[in-house]
Amino acid sequence: MTASTKQNIRRNIIALVGSAMSAFAAVQTAGDFSVLSMNTAGLPAFLQGNDVPGDKAENHRMIGVKFVEYGYDIINVQEDFNYHADLYSTASLPYRTPTSGGVPFGSGLNTLSLHPFTDMIRVKWNDCSSMDGADCLTPKGFTLVRVLLSSGPEGSAYVDVYNIHADAGVTQDDLVARANNLHQLSEYISIWSSGNAVIIAGDTNSRYTRTKDEIRIFTRENGMIDPWVELIRDGVDPTEETFCANPTTLNYCETVDKMFYRSSPVLDLQATGWSYESSRFLQPNGDILSDHNPIVANFTWSYPGSLRQSGLHGGPHGTWFSDTEVLSHLFSPRVSTISFRGGSRLDAVSVAHVDGTFILHGGTGGQVSELKLADGEIWTEAKVCLGQRNNRTRVFWIGARTSAGRILTAGSSTEDCAEFAAPKGWGIVGFVGRSGDEVDQLGFVYAPQ
Repeated sequence: MTASTKQNIRRNIIALVGSAMSAFAAVQTAGDFSVLSMNTAGLPAFLQGNDVPGDKAENHRMIGVKFVEYGYDIINVQEDFNYHADLYSTASLPYRTPTSGGVPFGSGLNTLSLHPFTDMIRVKWNDCSSMDGADCLTPKGFTLVRVLLSSGPEGSAYVDVYNIHADAGVTQDDLVARANNLHQLSEYISIWSSGNAVIIAGDTNSRYTRTKDEIRIFTRENGMIDPWVELIRDGVDPTEETFCANPTTLNYCETVDKMFYRSSPVLDLQATGWSYESSRFLQPNGDILSDHNPIVANFTWSYPGSLRQSGLHGGPHGTWFSDTEVLSHLFSPRVSTISFRGGSRLDAVSVAHVDGTFILHGGTGGQVSELKLADGEIWTEAKVCLGQRNNRTRVFWIGARTSAGRILTAGSSTEDCAEFAAPKGWGIVGFVGRSGDEVDQLGFVYAPQ
């Protein structure tokens, strides 16, 4: 075999491998990612030294370098106050939330990610206590970002990532305030993450051995799992209080920095690893960079066989809705009628299923347009167009196309449009998005047909 023949064979192999990798990326239905949570001790040095040696500005620059060096996919930071610019000067991940300000204006909560996210929301706690700390000095609370892990012809994988910094202290007032914090977040998740996969990662200031903290509320009310309990403590909540050194070489001890997760009808999550990242976040001389041990969890994600979700198109207004929970309880979701309401904008969307299930989102304005599907006919494609109304982004127009080529539309078309198509062998059977008296954001739920 000549040298040129060998070279041609090598080129062909490389081309085939590249083609296979491109095909895999185009139809990705599973993957993995990591989530890190770290309290960066970013209170001004004159207020709180945090018993951390060195210059705080330089420490934050080193933390940012390590965020990039170790390739974490999603990072939640707390106490990111007055050294935010230093942190972001080196933490060059492509997607980062803007600061809400230093002390006393900001919450100190920020998220950095290798994956794009949308719908960034900051929420202040309804209750705080300064009996055992300065918790009322800043607007502590929680944040939400909707992270897009993957998008392609087989669907879109979203996970709602919450960052939290709860009230500190152990006085009665602090315990009550912290329990109220956790209840507030739990109730928020029930509404704003309905039907969604969720990860909470942050500084809860809570321990399992302090029953008044109500840290188990996320497991009890939101169906979530603590990966530390699951993987390190063999699924059993600790009953005896333990404390971690800083840096710690043990994973078995408990800190107030915690993580919780759950799957959804359109995305399966599984924790595959959990650890304290203390040994990675040290100064060159071995000193700590923060008074908290950073925590990390590794997850795998995959699409279930029953439902999938499209991407989202629209604005950050209205109330979140998802039909995935309702559809997950149907034996075989199949649409019999598509119905839209619209005039100058899209007012409402709805579908009726062959089993009698009826789904509706939006208001009562506009004119009704309806399409009854024939036997074997499937809703396969949709197009959504946006516009501005009273300084709000709303859905102005929708178009539906069936497997028979029939079309249903409502509203008035614009140039800001997105097209959606169910995977081959699947059909559109429901919706996700935001709505009020009109439709503000829209995506679609797919099921095998």
